[in-house]
Amino acid sequence: MITDTPVTFVVDDDEAVRDALAVHLELAGLAVRTYASAAEFLDAVDPGQPGCAVLDIRMPGMDGLALQQEMVRRGLTLPVIVVTGHGDVPAAVRAFRAGAVDFLQKPFDEDRLIERVREAFARDAVNRQAGAEAARIRHRLDLLSPREREVMELVAQGLPNKTIARQLDIGTRTVETHRARVLEKMEARNASELARMQMRLEEG
Repeated sequence: MITDTPVTFVVDDDEAVRDALAVHLELAGLAVRTYASAAEFLDAVDPGQPGCAVLDIRMPGMDGLALQQEMVRRGLTLPVIVVTGHGDVPAAVRAFRAGAVDFLQKPFDEDRLIERVREAFARDAVNRQAGAEAARIRHRLDLLSPREREVMELVAQGLPNKTIARQLDIGTRTVETHRARVLEKMEARNASELARMQMRLEEG
């Protein structure tokens, strides 16, 4: 079930650790769901649910780092905090390269975990907002004809109408017409906004 409230997904095969983490996070006013394995988590998680994932490294079957990679493969964008009782530098490097918010070695300060979870929630909110904006831009882009897309790319580069006309071998007035339609369909006020939209699409 998806809620607007961000959720901390705790994935750890140690029941005592899961319960302890859940208590600390809930006492801090944070929503928590716990899972005993990577497979259990992957079966239950909904990509639309905001929040973050707290993953233990050493688990039977798929470990935390492999789960982090599987999340990336599946397009699960939840920020990840990796926790372990057996941390080492290579594991930390792998976690951070895959986008982890932090790498905490047990026993760790619960207040630090709560702080990192809140940071992860904030990162997730920004990422989801950016993703929603990119989706809106792609929807508008689908409304453009192939020629209008060409004009948009050149307008976004800051090229004047005459230069665009020469590059596309069309009349300047035709460029003006296409430009006006592009701005209208993309809901942009000027070339700068088109350029920002192009950058957002490239980032996404």
